[in-house]
Amino acid sequence: MLAVISGTSRGIGKAIAEKFLRENHEVVGLDICPSSIEDGRYTHVQCDVRDEKSLPDVKDVSVVITSAGVQLPDEDAIGVNLIGTINVVEKYAFHKGVKAVVTIASASGSTGSEFPRYAASKGGVIAYTKNVALRLAPYKATANSLSPGGVYTESNNPVLRNPKLRKEAIGESLLNKWATTEEIADFAYFLAAINKSMTGQDVLVDNGEALKSNFVWTKE
Repeated sequence: MLAVISGTSRGIGKAIAEKFLRENHEVVGLDICPSSIEDGRYTHVQCDVRDEKSLPDVKDVSVVITSAGVQLPDEDAIGVNLIGTINVVEKYAFHKGVKAVVTIASASGSTGSEFPRYAASKGGVIAYTKNVALRLAPYKATANSLSPGGVYTESNNPVLRNPKLRKEAIGESLLNKWATTEEIADFAYFLAAINKSMTGQDVLVDNGEALKSNFVWTKE
């Protein structure tokens, strides 16, 4: 099986690519940055997912996973996270050989938390993926979004490297922890390579953060 995965230079995208390689699949990775993955079944293409003309032609694609993303308020979240996702999926997904599309969204796409453009971009990814599921149905293929909550990644270092903020942020989850990139990769692999019946859904993996009610009442 051949998977096209965006955002493979680091973080979640890299972990997903490595998971597919461990499972003996071929991977074409797309990223504006170079990759450190060294595997004979891996092909890396440096390109900007915001520019559909820069995307390489790839034949016989079975799985499309979009993980390229930015988070900070001074970054082009709408362009990379939403438009980039649309460009990659439209380029590689719609043909008879496709089996699955998985988009990496975010818990913020449902809760609205984090930076405005980031939350908006991820909400757009969730809605777009439902549209993809409708259009992929004639191919008997699935399309689902995967929405992580807190994940131990480089992009979250501003919080993780501050002991006070780290404790506060992680404490917002019911399980008092965040997910690793490898955990998110396992979910992505399941949705892409094992799942055959779930489509058009957003899968929330947030250690129970959305359920944290912080209910306050008198002690009397």
